[in-house]
Amino acid sequence: MLWLRKARKIAKVKYDFIICGGGSAGCVLANRLSEDGSKNVLLLEAGPSDNIFAKHDSRLGKILSWKIHMPAALQYNLQDEKYNWFYETVPQKHANNRSFYWPRGRVIGGSSSLNAMVYVRGHGKDQDRWAEEIGDEKWNYDHLLPYFKKSQNFYAAEEDDFYKGRSGPLHVADGDFNTPLYEAFIQAGVEAGYAKTEDINGYQQEGFGKLPMTVNKYDGSRANASSCYLDPARKRENLTILSDSLVDKVVFSGTTASGVNISSFKSRNSFGENLFIEASEVILCGGAINSPQMLQLSGIGNAVELEKAEVDPIVDLPGVGENLQDHIEISVSHRTLPGLSLQKYQKSPLMQLIGAEWFLKGTGICATNHFHAGAFIRTKAAEELDHPDIQLHFVPSQYLDHGRGELTEEAFQAHVGTLRAKSTGHIKIRSNNPREHPKIDPKYLSHPEDLPDLVECLKLTREIFAQSAFDEFRKAELVPGKEFKNDKEIEEWIKSFIETVYHPACSCKMGKEEDPMAVVDSECRVFGTQGLRVIDASIMPSIASGNLNAPTIAIAEKAADIILGKDPLVIANSPYFLADTRSQR
Repeated sequence: MLWLRKARKIAKVKYDFIICGGGSAGCVLANRLSEDGSKNVLLLEAGPSDNIFAKHDSRLGKILSWKIHMPAALQYNLQDEKYNWFYETVPQKHANNRSFYWPRGRVIGGSSSLNAMVYVRGHGKDQDRWAEEIGDEKWNYDHLLPYFKKSQNFYAAEEDDFYKGRSGPLHVADGDFNTPLYEAFIQAGVEAGYAKTEDINGYQQEGFGKLPMTVNKYDGSRANASSCYLDPARKRENLTILSDSLVDKVVFSGTTASGVNISSFKSRNSFGENLFIEASEVILCGGAINSPQMLQLSGIGNAVELEKAEVDPIVDLPGVGENLQDHIEISVSHRTLPGLSLQKYQKSPLMQLIGAEWFLKGTGICATNHFHAGAFIRTKAAEELDHPDIQLHFVPSQYLDHGRGELTEEAFQAHVGTLRAKSTGHIKIRSNNPREHPKIDPKYLSHPEDLPDLVECLKLTREIFAQSAFDEFRKAELVPGKEFKNDKEIEEWIKSFIETVYHPACSCKMGKEEDPMAVVDSECRVFGTQGLRVIDASIMPSIASGNLNAPTIAIAEKAADIILGKDPLVIANSPYFLADTRSQR
């Protein structure tokens, strides 16, 4: 077996760093830590490669793996288990006892190989809030903005742009407004009394404007963390990558991490041959589900619950797996005039023609994610709320049932949800078997304020779509439909319709040592252990106000400097807009 031969050879080496998880954070760290030629780095990923020819920088590999690398094909990998953990939550008591489907990336590149490629950093106040929660100013906006910029290669950015990066690995670009529906959406927002923003990642997040995307404009491919960070580093002699490798647990000598036990992920019916690999430091980058799972399997977590799962506790750390947060959303859609939506591209012969254009040239309708416009708005006056609490993604189509629903209507749609819901849940292992999916319980709508906030989301979106900018394009409301009118009816519909925005976070939160729910300190080190860190979206103290891939990459960029002992980057007094003019930053 090829994997076993390679793994046995790897097991003979002691590594400076073992990175467990080849997602967004793991790819960033593999690149940045291996820049130091004196450091020996091993990257482990449970899933397969996203590109079999990646080491040769070949576009052929992207074409053969087109379901990942064609941006418009984003829905395909949400529908099967090839590159996907295919998780489900436990039934949600406050959402009609529904179990929610949670696709997560199990592939090199992680969820950046599956996501919708929307590049949103969140609000500057998020990072300032993190710094307060952590008790370390080095995690504030002044210290995160330079890492956002360091990571970014924004297509055609101006040299003097204060907020955009121009030379980083991560390709980012604005999409083209190739249908009047995008402009109608932004104009409708202005007509409804909201601001227009030129850059939702710049000074002013609040308002209606373009949603940048992680797409490589030069070849029309998905700019996932693998192609942007890992591919340039693959030929380094001090970086080893082993895919299809399940980390069964971290191995400890006392409370010091000494390495990891791994097995072939493809040995699904048994644990297979278990191999120990030694390291000076172990870094968990499994994301908000797999990182707390790996800690718990390794004996780090709530001691009582670990014993129930037949795991010997090493460190009693009750916050592991707690504080789980996510973004949830509803959608509002209308029929529109023939020819304006994407529906025509889902049928022959246009479907074949646009696919051929992408395969041959890397251009056209398939070279984009189609979420080109969006908005960040507030539900309250500036005196009560100074930064947005609602996000809208606009698409000239319908996205149904995680992309599994058939597009039968000419339609446009807004996905709308709250940014800082108050409900929190948890991740818990069910047993000591690393192949058994953990119990995922986000406790959606368990906080009494969350459901009324989503009712407000629907009302505000309907108000936006009712503006004159949509008069010539808007036909009947498809979802939820005009029959849902009063708050009670809307609440019942929401409970049956809400879905995840694929943004789980905060389940290994960074915080102060005296915080009983904190798991890692301000240098990402797991409390009570030595030689073990967690670096991914799970360490966010609270969820970012927007899509999570961009802040996860920035966190990993910053963490790499921390690990290597470099001075932190900082841009002092970086400004951002707050609605209450009395509290401008």
